[in-house]
Amino acid sequence: MTVPISPIDPLATGPAALAPAGTGNRTEGAGTAFASSFASALDDLDAAHKATDELARAAATGDLRSVEDLMIASTETQLATQLTVAVRNRALESFNEIMRMQL
Repeated sequence: MTVPISPIDPLATGPAALAPAGTGNRTEGAGTAFASSFASALDDLDAAHKATDELARAAATGDLRSVEDLMIASTETQLATQLTVAVRNRALESFNEIMRMQL
């Protein structure tokens, strides 16, 4: 699907001014898309934590076949958690910056 390109009106303001021609105001759709993708990422992070916990439990009981699997899962989960925290911090910084703007 191709979206027609329209000229930008320098006097127009708001999200509708930046939307491609024929799309209308997509602010609500973009917000829900971001929320659903963020919720999906948090669900994936939770699943990674649960998988790592299962491997750690298997290691504690002696059922773990490969220590490397535990180390890889643990490192992946740690990196995913760090990324999630960094995204959250950036979102909070952006929100605070928007709140400081004067209208």
